[in-house]
Amino acid sequence: MPAALVNVPPKAKRGAVIEIKTLMSHVMEPGYRHTAAGEVVPRDIITSFTCRFNGAEIFRADLYPAIAANPFLSFFTTASESGKFEFEWIGDNGFVATASAAITVE
Repeated sequence: MPAALVNVPPKAKRGAVIEIKTLMSHVMEPGYRHTAAGEVVPRDIITSFTCRFNGAEIFRADLYPAIAANPFLSFFTTASESGKFEFEWIGDNGFVATASAAITVE
């Protein structure tokens, strides 16, 4: 079962720039390796990451086979109002994982 870790400050001052960090537990098999028998190990990667704040998309990343296992993403945004961050990872073989975190803006 995949495990997502997200780090969002619980509180921030209005207008402050905040850093958001995410880490997704995933093997990220690129599909380029072969077994000892010479068979290709099938690709199994996370292909996209999206962050929404109060329903509006604020960050998106497309991921490719060169991304390491357990992808870590960090980005910045401005704290404008209290609300909820929603994170979504989508990948091969029907992989979908979500997480959320709330922030209070003072």
